[in-house]
Amino acid sequence: MKLFYSPTSPFARKALVLARETGQLDDLELIAAGGNPLDPGTMPTAHNPLGKIPALVLDDGSALFDSRVICRYLDARAGNRLYPQPPRLWQCLTLEALADGMVDAAILMVYESRLRDSHLQMESWIEGQWAKITRALDALEGSWIEYLGGPLCMGQIALGCALSYIDFRHDSRNWRKNHPRLADWERNLATRDNMKATMPAE
Repeated sequence: MKLFYSPTSPFARKALVLARETGQLDDLELIAAGGNPLDPGTMPTAHNPLGKIPALVLDDGSALFDSRVICRYLDARAGNRLYPQPPRLWQCLTLEALADGMVDAAILMVYESRLRDSHLQMESWIEGQWAKITRALDALEGSWIEYLGGPLCMGQIALGCALSYIDFRHDSRNWRKNHPRLADWERNLATRDNMKATMPAE
């Protein structure tokens, strides 16, 4: 199988962590890709017309996207190890969706500052995206700590990747300051070998 990815993409990182956790990394040919909404660059548009990564090309030539579909596929292939059975499954999927939404907002902040000319940038847009992230952080700190203390699942991996990406791109925001329990959880997750091996890097 071929996995189109970028070492800075938290969505691709989710798939890589899952592949490592389930012993499937050697089954993947990793193909680096990069681009943005203004220039698709080397994004795998032939496999994902949206021009996004990750994209997983199976041995029969068919393609899977986005990251949640890829992760479900790889986990099913490994015997359903990181997506638990109901009712815990619904919390896992909700947590994964929340984490992915945080990443979406964080990436939009990057695009606004990098892809728009400075005189066209909207500070209110950037802060609106950060407000989404803050609400998510507050909810995680207030309602999710018990779940996060349970068995490792894909939702937790997605959240770890999201928080790491926020550190990577928006470290000056210091999300840990008002979310100490979540920060403690993230620090512990970050010590896992498969999280350390996939840390984002320019």
